[in-house]
Amino acid sequence: MDYLLTEEQIMVQDLARKIAEEKLRPIVKELDEKEEFPWKIMKLLADADLFGVYIDEKYGGMGLGVFGLCLVTEELSKVCGGVAVTYAASGLGTDPIILFGTEEQKKKFLPDLASGKKLAAFGVTEPNAGSDAGAIETTAVKDGDHYVINGMKHFITNGGDAEIYVVIAMTDKTKGQRGSSAFIIEKGTPGFTFGKKEEKLGIRTSSTRELIFQDCRVPKENLLGKEGMGFIVTMKTFDLSRPGVAAQALGIAQGALDLAVDYSRTRIQFGKPICANQGIKFMLADMATQIEAARGLVYSVARQIDSGNVKVAKESAMAKLFASDVAMKVTTDAVQIFGGYGYMREYPIEKYMRDAKITQIYEGTNQIQREIIGNNLIKESLAASKKAK
Repeated sequence: MDYLLTEEQIMVQDLARKIAEEKLRPIVKELDEKEEFPWKIMKLLADADLFGVYIDEKYGGMGLGVFGLCLVTEELSKVCGGVAVTYAASGLGTDPIILFGTEEQKKKFLPDLASGKKLAAFGVTEPNAGSDAGAIETTAVKDGDHYVINGMKHFITNGGDAEIYVVIAMTDKTKGQRGSSAFIIEKGTPGFTFGKKEEKLGIRTSSTRELIFQDCRVPKENLLGKEGMGFIVTMKTFDLSRPGVAAQALGIAQGALDLAVDYSRTRIQFGKPICANQGIKFMLADMATQIEAARGLVYSVARQIDSGNVKVAKESAMAKLFASDVAMKVTTDAVQIFGGYGYMREYPIEKYMRDAKITQIYEGTNQIQREIIGNNLIKESLAASKKAK
């Protein structure tokens, strides 16, 4: 379908596709097997100015917003979901600064993030605080001109490799969700170290580590927003970033479909290519239709955010929910089309299924997305009822 992209958007999309196909595809298997952080590709993306697509021109970016980020993420994901999330997770860590940073904070941190000189990460998840973002135990105690942070985050994408972290910590435990605050913490700050790199089912080239804070002193100037705004920072950030996860899922699904179509044309059984069988054609048709529906939703939500609509929690959750469910269904069907070969690591398709699964889990499980959507539907209905009276 024609989504009426601008010349600049098409240029960014083509550039991301070129890097993905020419530079990334030849080394995907190696990155996956060795679980190496994809520094070479990150450098190429930085040199192409693609880290700045979603950052305002004032701070060295292109100003193409969430939609620009989604276009790049989708193209990278068609080839490797792990590389794509490494790129997009830097955007996740940058979003809180874009949304809540002071002008001084933006001038200090955004130019390096826009240029790709530094990567970012977002630290919310803890052993006892995953879907329940209000249950975090990491603390931040004010001490003069600093906050002293103690605790641990885990499952943090880009952990250990990123230079700039936005971390949520409790400044007043008695207030529950309203007692958390957000801080910008730079790699190398005394008391800030990293745990082991996790070994994962999929997105193996992406780094996932613990963040460990032991009497880590952070300047008070690094507080994002005000004390007590940590939960709001988290939720607003996810509203902005979930279309990026949806774009990752979308790209993974499209990449798997492309491989399945090609394979179905060349795999001969009973004297004819398997694509001549109605059963296979029906599978491919359903896969393509589901992907196009997901693309329409993801693009629409991204454009809505870029238009200035900040009330997108429901729609953002819908995009992430639908696209990730589609990715899991499409990649599973793609493996089925490959048959026994699809189950073998010698062929590329099994990696797409492994990579797809995480999109149903991180940045809020799909069960949480359904909670968000349902709660917003009820709120909208109540508001409409009151207005009618």
